[in-house]
Amino acid sequence: MVIHVRHGKGSKARYVMLSVELLGILRSYWRLARPESFLFPGRDPSKPIEPTVLNAACRSAVTATGLSKRVTVHTLRHSFATHLLENGTDIRIIQVLLGHAHLSSTAHYTQVSNKTICSTTSPLDRLRLEVTPPGY
Repeated sequence: MVIHVRHGKGSKARYVMLSVELLGILRSYWRLARPESFLFPGRDPSKPIEPTVLNAACRSAVTATGLSKRVTVHTLRHSFATHLLENGTDIRIIQVLLGHAHLSSTAHYTQVSNKTICSTTSPLDRLRLEVTPPGY
């Protein structure tokens, strides 16, 4: 249940998890398209889809939804990382999924929501602290 990304951002190869939902969609796509070298080939089937084509598809999808907010492929990448973090995924796993060599690069992608901050238990809450007034 993983996908091997051969030419990801920065031309880095990596493995990412494969959603059960996405697997069904990709199987249908594969049955119809029967790509040979790449799952998403470019105009030249021996090469992957160009980033400009992917960006254009993203713009079309955003327009079709009627969203007024600016959404890019990079926005989706950032949202993916943020949702993983908010669901408790270890930041080192997110680092591997994004293909980052340094954890500091991953930290730029991960904006934590106030809801997540509020639901985090302080280590102080595990202690049984008692306030003793001075002089006792």
